[in-house]
Amino acid sequence: LGLLECCARCLIGAPFASLVATGLCFFGVALFCGCGHEALTGTEQLIETYFSKNYQDYEYLIDVIHAFQYVIYGTASFFFLYGALLLAEGFYTTGAVRQIFGDYKTTICGKGLSATVTGGPKGRGARGPQRAHSLQRVCQCLGKWLGHPDKFVGITYVLTIIWLVVFACSAVPVYIYFNTWTTCQSIANPSKTSASIGTLCADARMYGVLPWNAFPGKVCGSNLLSICKTSEFQMTFHLFIAAFVGAAATLVSLLTFMIAATYNFAVLKLMGRGTKF
Repeated sequence: LGLLECCARCLIGAPFASLVATGLCFFGVALFCGCGHEALTGTEQLIETYFSKNYQDYEYLIDVIHAFQYVIYGTASFFFLYGALLLAEGFYTTGAVRQIFGDYKTTICGKGLSATVTGGPKGRGARGPQRAHSLQRVCQCLGKWLGHPDKFVGITYVLTIIWLVVFACSAVPVYIYFNTWTTCQSIANPSKTSASIGTLCADARMYGVLPWNAFPGKVCGSNLLSICKTSEFQMTFHLFIAAFVGAAATLVSLLTFMIAATYNFAVLKLMGRGTKF
């Protein structure tokens, strides 16, 4: 085969929906976990510096932040592994079904994978029993595990529901920082508000970040404006926005995976012998 023909056959067998969803999943998880981790660290520094002088006031908050950071490590590892599995499932089902219809010639590994679905040759030919290729046997074992799109549908559905909650929670710090930034804009432009500058405050206690007995717990007026102008506040605010965007990208990728896996399962039920992306 020529190079162009080989490339064309590879492109025919590529699960483009899974490729796009996997790239979006990796990008979203990396953005959410990396930016979220640094944003939590920045929030801890802001609370320690400006909103509380007593460590006992924010001791519980520090423990919660550290717990979330450890959860972020596990989340990143899990989604990178699960995204790779979903991509493997996409390649598996695409190659298997297109070999059934004869519009795609797979490699030895592809034949081993598709044999678990199509019920193709398993070592017997015109001359009697033949010894299966070792790589083909490995791929047959892998195919037996991957050839259950119904399981991937269920797992992906549960993960999508969980990540929908994560997406909603990631909007909370963005909302808090946006309110603080809006208050700072009002302080910087007193002509656009009728309230006194001294009454414009950012109170961490009203959001449940600090207990009500924390001192000072809030910052008002020009002091708040000076905080908003610091690089720590600006960086933390933008990191939370980036983490929110990453959570949205991951949610879109999971929805794409779920739609593709559901379509595979539906085709499997209708055809009774194969699946397709």
